Amino acid sequence: MTTLTHHTLPNGLTVLLKEAHSAPVISWWLAYRVGSRNEPTGRTGISHWVEHMMFKGTEQFPAGHLDREIDRAGGQWNAFTSMDATKYFETLPAHKIDIAMRAEADRMTNAIFDPEETESERTVIISERQGAENQPTFWLQEEVRGAAFRVHGYHHEIIGDETDLRTMSRDDLFHHYRLHYRPANAAAIAVGAFDTAEMLAKIEQLYGSIPGKREAMDLFVRQEPEQMGERRVFVERPGKTAFFEICHRAPAATGDDWLKLKVLDAILSGSSGASDNKTSRLYQALVKTEIAAGVGASLTPTIDPYLYAILVTLREGRTPEEAETAMLAEFARIQADGVSEAELNKARKQTKAAFAYSTESVTEQAFYLAQSFILGDVTWFDRYAERLMAVSAEDVLEVAQRYLLPKNRVVGILQPTDAEAEA
Repeated sequence: MTTLTHHTLPNGLTVLLKEAHSAPVISWWLAYRVGSRNEPTGRTGISHWVEHMMFKGTEQFPAGHLDREIDRAGGQWNAFTSMDATKYFETLPAHKIDIAMRAEADRMTNAIFDPEETESERTVIISERQGAENQPTFWLQEEVRGAAFRVHGYHHEIIGDETDLRTMSRDDLFHHYRLHYRPANAAAIAVGAFDTAEMLAKIEQLYGSIPGKREAMDLFVRQEPEQMGERRVFVERPGKTAFFEICHRAPAATGDDWLKLKVLDAILSGSSGASDNKTSRLYQALVKTEIAAGVGASLTPTIDPYLYAILVTLREGRTPEEAETAMLAEFARIQADGVSEAELNKARKQTKAAFAYSTESVTEQAFYLAQSFILGDVTWFDRYAERLMAVSAEDVLEVAQRYLLPKNRVVGILQPTDAEAEA
């Protein structure tokens, strides 16, 4: 595969290009450095709502036009909002990629935000949040996040708080769009069957004239103060299943500790993407002993320190206290004894393989380049496997001792009320 090339246009737009001629397709991405992390109280969920409005059309590309064009070309397109970013993509046959490039250049500056469409989408997004609320773990995880982050924007769900979704105006959304959808706050990424010099020339033609200062903009973000001790939340919801969640503060993705913690996670939960986690320590301690029906973990690569979360689905008749005792015993064992070389090698290889499988298509490769841009290190994707395989047993021991501590911990318990689940 051709080496990644990195360019910056005079207006500040970052350009990341990677040729891949294995198939005659190109994946084209526009990534913006704005997500729920950058939303103040009263505007929670605004980044996600703006993402929805970007599909409502421009004068050049009216609503529905791109759906038809991309479908006719045999391509796909979508977008999503995360805590740190908003990303848009189109994957198309290589000779049709101009559709995507022109459309994204146009909606960077010319999205309409029709008032009636805005109000219609308000109903859609509130319904989306209410649909998520049908899952009991949504309530648990929202409470845990709120307890973990008192100040930082990571404290609220990406979809936002319902009270804000009901009160934000069309002008609020349009201001958010105008403020953040600018070249210096964005990256254009292409992976696929193209000539790099020709692709760069096209990008300069389409995007170079978009006004903007080269300097990166200051984004709204509030730094979280240090946690001074363990925090606990209790949730009661209709249902019959109890859940137990334990979270520890995790480092930012660009720090050396993040990948070390990723290997520790693979040892504890097997959640590196391997299809079978039955040999993981927490499966053995919780599921094999019939305390839990299932256990899983998540470690999200984020700009700022976030959370390493482990969620346990309890078996009927078993208690959160039993799960907590078993889990803390595993933490203590790994902090005292570390891990064997055999266990380490298996975890590294499984995690590397899972990452490799997740980057097989040009769409997935472009996603990871977009993510690298958002994290502030455009080589993050390219260096992932190499850095992962350099993690040692001593590294795993160190991060277990540094992060799996009570003062870094938020514990959440969801107790079912044994009532019929609400519709």
